[in-house]
Amino acid sequence: MSIITLTTDFGLKDHFVGALKGKILSDYPEAVIIDISHDVDLFNIAEASYIISAAYSSFPKGTVHLIGVDAELSKENRHIAMEWDGHFFVCADNGIPSILSQKIVPEKVVEITVHDRFGTDATEMDVFVKVACHLSRGGLLNVIGRETTEVKPVNQLQPVISHDNTTIKGYVVYIDHFGNCITNITKRLFKEVGRGRGYEITFGNKTIKAVKEGYSDFTVNERFSLKDYEGEKLAIFNEAGYLEIAIFRSNPLTVGTARTLLGLKYRDVVNIVFR
Repeated sequence: MSIITLTTDFGLKDHFVGALKGKILSDYPEAVIIDISHDVDLFNIAEASYIISAAYSSFPKGTVHLIGVDAELSKENRHIAMEWDGHFFVCADNGIPSILSQKIVPEKVVEITVHDRFGTDATEMDVFVKVACHLSRGGLLNVIGRETTEVKPVNQLQPVISHDNTTIKGYVVYIDHFGNCITNITKRLFKEVGRGRGYEITFGNKTIKAVKEGYSDFTVNERFSLKDYEGEKLAIFNEAGYLEIAIFRSNPLTVGTARTLLGLKYRDVVNIVFR
């Protein structure tokens, strides 16, 4: 089974996603196409990186992930294909590959160099489709590009550890359908820096004393049921391993969310302070 996933900021109103799938099937009819998301905020590489990092490992090794976010070819944005953690990623060298590969060194990265094989009216997605289909068939990276050892470093929205290891400063990088606010602080980083010390999570003028094991990790007894905790703020490490600020059982349509009730928004600072 040859799987190609799609993550874009194209939205679903226009024809772009359907046309992209048509181009893939025209080139490789046997391909299995899976949508990860087409609602990434426009040109938002931090959000795209989070979505990809949260989803890719659910797919079999060898899956090709086509990322159509901030994909225009320019002197600053090369087109690359990367083999990383047993998967292939086709995207622009705009920071997304750098964010993805911070903890795992890529097996191979090539700068795509086949653009001259296309007509003058070809788009970035035409090139990405051809490369994705080539890789999905089992083709080699060297056939579509020249090997490179560098990807563009990320200079924004990276967690910062204080010089005395007492604080991790992170940022909200994604707000999901439930209004939960996901930061770029990973569970791995939390354990490496914290080393079992006590801590508090702070943002704005608010504090959360501990990370819960799950959304329903509240004390339930004869006096208190889970319903009594509805609307309480909480923090968890979500299934993708990132620190998430949420409101327990808060309906975005009727009550509010971590975004609306706690005033959190994209790029807001969230600190973990150890003691």
